[in-house]
Amino acid sequence: MKSDVAGLQESSVSRNPATGEIIRTWPFQTPDEVEQMLAANAAAAKAWRATPMSERVACYRRLAATLRERLETLALLATHEMGKTLVAARAEVEKCASAVDWIAEHGPAILADEPAPVDNGDRVYVSFLPIGTVLAVMPWNFPFWQVMRAAGPIMLSGNGFILKHAPNVMGCAYALQEAFEASGFPKGVVGVLHVGNEMVARVIQDPRTAAVTVTGSMRAGSAVASIAGKALKKSLLELGGADAYIVLADADIDRAVEVGIEARFQNAGQVCLAAKRFILERPIAEEFTRKYVSAAARVKAGDPLDPATTIGPIARDDLRAGVHDQVVRTLAAGAKALLGGKNVDGPGFFYEPTVLGDVAPGMAAFDEEVFGPVAALTVANDLEDAIRLANLSDYGLSGNLWTSDLARASEIARRLETGGVFVNGFSASNPRLPVGGVKQSGYGRELSHFGLREFVNAQGVWVKKVS
Repeated sequence: MKSDVAGLQESSVSRNPATGEIIRTWPFQTPDEVEQMLAANAAAAKAWRATPMSERVACYRRLAATLRERLETLALLATHEMGKTLVAARAEVEKCASAVDWIAEHGPAILADEPAPVDNGDRVYVSFLPIGTVLAVMPWNFPFWQVMRAAGPIMLSGNGFILKHAPNVMGCAYALQEAFEASGFPKGVVGVLHVGNEMVARVIQDPRTAAVTVTGSMRAGSAVASIAGKALKKSLLELGGADAYIVLADADIDRAVEVGIEARFQNAGQVCLAAKRFILERPIAEEFTRKYVSAAARVKAGDPLDPATTIGPIARDDLRAGVHDQVVRTLAAGAKALLGGKNVDGPGFFYEPTVLGDVAPGMAAFDEEVFGPVAALTVANDLEDAIRLANLSDYGLSGNLWTSDLARASEIARRLETGGVFVNGFSASNPRLPVGGVKQSGYGRELSHFGLREFVNAQGVWVKKVS
C-alpha cells in the first residue's frame, strides 16, 4: 500500500494531507538533468570512495549534528508533506540522528578487514569494499527515516547514493540532500532522482548504478527487481507486511492492549513494521477485545500540529480510498465493525480509528497489508492455532508475541516465519538489529552489521608468506 515508482506524469505534487491544499508542484527531471546528476554522482562517489574512513566518520558525526540543528524545520516539512503528527515527526528526525551516531561509532569496526586465520602463517583476510552507487527507491510514510535507514549503512563503506523518493515528499528528499552536503559529504554523492517509471528503469540499467534498494509495494519491488536482475545488479527489497500481534492466555492483557494501540495506530497505521493482525488466544479474546476497543475509541484523529492529536491523516486521498475499500470488503465477507470504519467528514484525508472483529483468513484485512488506522482481530483456539494463523500470510516482515513464559517465547519465535520477532513489545527498527523480511516481504537486510555489509564487495585476500 506504500508509494510505487512515479508514473508517466510530467510532475508531482506535494499536498498537505490535513487540508488537501497543494504545497508545491515538482517538475520531473529532463533526460539532460538526469545525465548531469548521474555524472556528478559518479565523480563524487569516486572521491567519497577515496576518502579515509576517519574522514567519512567525521562527516557522519556532523550529519547527526546537522539533523538535530534542523530538527524543527525538517519535522514541520514531514508533517506538512505526509501528515504525521509534529510530535512523531520530531521523533523521526531524532531517530535518524541517533542512527547516524550509532553507525559512526560502530560502523568502522564492522567494516574493518576481517582475518581468516590459517595454520601456515599466511595472512588471510576479507576486506569490505564499496561497490559503487546504490539507487534507493523510497516510500513516503517515514520520509526521513526510511532514507537514512538505507543511506546510513550503504554510504559508510564508500558507496554513492541516489534517492528516488516518493513523489509526494520531494521537499523532504531535497532537504535531506542539502543536509548531507552541509555536513561535508562531497556535493553530488547523494543524488536526487525525480522521474517516471521509464527513466527509473534506465537509471537502474546505467553502468554507473551498481545496485538498487526498494522499500515499497510488492508490485513496485517486483518491477524494480526484474529490471535489476536483467542487468545483473544486486537488489534489496522491503515490501511491507501484515504483522501478527499474538496475545496468549498468560499475557499481561492490560499492557498488551496499551502497547497494541500504539503498535497499530502510530503514524495513522502507515507503518511497515506494525501490528496489523491481532491474533488472540480464545481464553483472553473477549477481555482483550473489550479493552482494546475502549482504548481505540480514545485515539484522536485531528490536526497533526496539535499536541493533543494522536494520529494525523492518511497521506493521500487515493490511499484513504484504498484503506476504506479493504474495510468494506472485509465487512462484506463477514467481519464486524467494532469501532469506526468510515472517512472523517471535512477537509483533509482523515480516517476513523477502526477495529474489526471476527476477521478470518480470506478476508482483505487478514490477507492484505492494510496501510491505515485499522486493527483486525482474529481468535485462535490455542497456541498451535495462533502460530498457524500468524504464518498464514504471504508476508513475513515482523511479528509480535505476548506471553509471560519467556523461555517458551524463544521457542515460539523460531516457528514464526518473519524477519523479526518482538516479545512483549511492538515492532520497531533500530540500528542494532537487522530489518528485512521473508516470503513476499522481500529479501536482504538493512541496519546492524548485516546492513553495513549488504552492499559491499567482500574481497578475500590471501597473502603467502615469503620463505
